[in-house]
Amino acid sequence: MSRTAYVTSGRYAPPAARRELVAVSADGSRLHVEEHGEADAPAVVLAHGWTCSTAFWAAQIRELARDHRVIAYDQRGHGRSPAASRYDTTALADDLVAVLRSTLDPGERAVVAGHSMGGMTIMAAGGRPEFAEHAAAALLCSTGSARLVAEALVVPLRPGRARTRITGAVLGARAPLGPVTPVAKRVLKYATMGPGSAPDKVEACARIVHGCPTGVRHAWSEVLASLDLEADLAALTVPTAVIGGKNDRLTPIVHARGLAAALPHCVGLTELTGMGHMTPIEAPEAVTNAVRELTTHFLEDLKEKTP
Repeated sequence: MSRTAYVTSGRYAPPAARRELVAVSADGSRLHVEEHGEADAPAVVLAHGWTCSTAFWAAQIRELARDHRVIAYDQRGHGRSPAASRYDTTALADDLVAVLRSTLDPGERAVVAGHSMGGMTIMAAGGRPEFAEHAAAALLCSTGSARLVAEALVVPLRPGRARTRITGAVLGARAPLGPVTPVAKRVLKYATMGPGSAPDKVEACARIVHGCPTGVRHAWSEVLASLDLEADLAALTVPTAVIGGKNDRLTPIVHARGLAAALPHCVGLTELTGMGHMTPIEAPEAVTNAVRELTTHFLEDLKEKTP
């Protein structure tokens, strides 16, 4: 996706990267990677969600790059990463490992933050030795490990087979989203954001989501519909914080609470009143501060352990 499709001014306009590179995943898929901030600063790796791109993290990148080395990448088929022939949770984990390997020195560790499908990426990779080598801590933001379609609240019906079937059809639709119109923004806001979301936040989200190729959106929707990463949570042993919006219709707050209860080393659950699914854009300060806190704790712990 061209950067010209994103908003071009304000806090949600993607900042220019200090360096761009390509990470190559296990199956040969090529991933667009950006680095922001100083090369010798503490590292943060950002993994975006379904139908999004590195642009989704614009507010976090702009703020964190003041004193962090911020690494953001486009998931396969999203943003400037080409479409692939394979879409599954193993590919998500492979891709994150490829980014860590391409951007961090051996033994160098970073805080890894993931929103929605990016959080699922972290869960899928949590048991990998490469993840253990490079991840100091993790942030799971507006995400879930299983039962995504059954528990989604996008369709205003009572829980049951009918709601699950209709929700699956809506989220997995093959129809193009089309241009960003006032009607399209109202639909997106209802489905993915809190009722009080400001117009600039809705505009930024709509530009990003509508830029995702239809085929890629559908392919990943099928993966998410059958997602089950609950067994993988036991392997995610790094200190992990969880954030969720209380008005999230895509991954309702029950998911965040479930993750916090199941994680081996949960260091906090933050429930954001009035916020929907797009928390890095809806509540940028809360998400940025959560990353900063994880970095601070890691550095303090590292200092204590250093002779």
